[in-house]
Amino acid sequence: MARRPLRYSRPGLSIRALVVLIVLAVLCVFVIIPHYEKVVYFLRPIWDKPPESFEYLPHYYAENVSMETLCKLHGWTARLEPRRVYDAIIFSNEIDLLELRLGELQSQVTKFVILEANTTFTAKPKPLFFTENRDRFAFAEGKITHGVFPGSIASDGSKMHPFDREAAQRRAMNSLIKKSGISPNDLLIMSDTDEIPSRNALKVLQWCDGIPDVIHLELKNYMYSFEFPLESGNWKPAVHIYRPWTVYKHSRQSDYVLSDAGWHCSFCFRTIQEFIFKMTAYSHADRVKRTDFLDASRIQKIICQGDDLYDMLPEEYSFRELFKRMGSIPRSTSAVHVPAYLLENATKFKFLLPGGCVRQGDSEFLERF
Repeated sequence: MARRPLRYSRPGLSIRALVVLIVLAVLCVFVIIPHYEKVVYFLRPIWDKPPESFEYLPHYYAENVSMETLCKLHGWTARLEPRRVYDAIIFSNEIDLLELRLGELQSQVTKFVILEANTTFTAKPKPLFFTENRDRFAFAEGKITHGVFPGSIASDGSKMHPFDREAAQRRAMNSLIKKSGISPNDLLIMSDTDEIPSRNALKVLQWCDGIPDVIHLELKNYMYSFEFPLESGNWKPAVHIYRPWTVYKHSRQSDYVLSDAGWHCSFCFRTIQEFIFKMTAYSHADRVKRTDFLDASRIQKIICQGDDLYDMLPEEYSFRELFKRMGSIPRSTSAVHVPAYLLENATKFKFLLPGGCVRQGDSEFLERF
């Protein structure tokens, strides 16, 4: 009997597999690639993990309670006199928040150490906003040490990242702090302009012995104004008992965090033009993916709705928290437990209070750079 010839199956894709590949390719081109950043943020709980946990210290404070009692509640002891406080601030263009900060803390701070640059973190020239508005801070003039960081303009082929420029300015703060007259055992606050410690927290740290050498401050996060509180907090601001080897940083420096110790008001500007300036000037300027992100009417609408300027998903480390925080920020009608200086000057700063979401225009602002 003659043998039947062997049949070999020809290698290749089945029609079903080919259709699947085509669908995946279409998804990549029209869905994943244009929304790559959103996809990455959505998958953050898979590829990233939160920082190691902190030890949050209870914060006790009430009016008319003695410092001896408050220090004892914290497990510390009261001092005979308060420590001096130096407030080191990296400043860009947050002129209203700077006034709010100095007005809020001037009774407790010995010296405000303010460093501003003549360029943005994206290497573009910028006005010296503090210098031009210094008369606005006459109420604290005797407590101000001001310095200018000579930034560099981006040259062709320059590969210096905005975060590298930011780090260089933060390093330059060290010499300005030394020039301010600070001494060992004084308190040194390290935070950005929009990260405002509370008077209560500073009083406790000033008047109590036994506090950690370095302690972070838990700040309540707000977006655009005190009308839009976020659920998550901010721990990056820190207070040091100053030593000759102390170095200015804006990162984790301790395992201790003092709870409920102030406010972080992000993108809390008076004018739309100030929003546009920051969006194109700070370290995350790469988040401006489309030119319409800088459209004034779009920005105004987003401010009043409590939406995200960059159309981004929340930065969360679990899908539960991610889904919980998706969507617009819920409005708050409460202006309780906000900086006292804000309420004392409510008319001037009404854009920071509930009901003040409509911003001013300033057609000349952006023409200067």
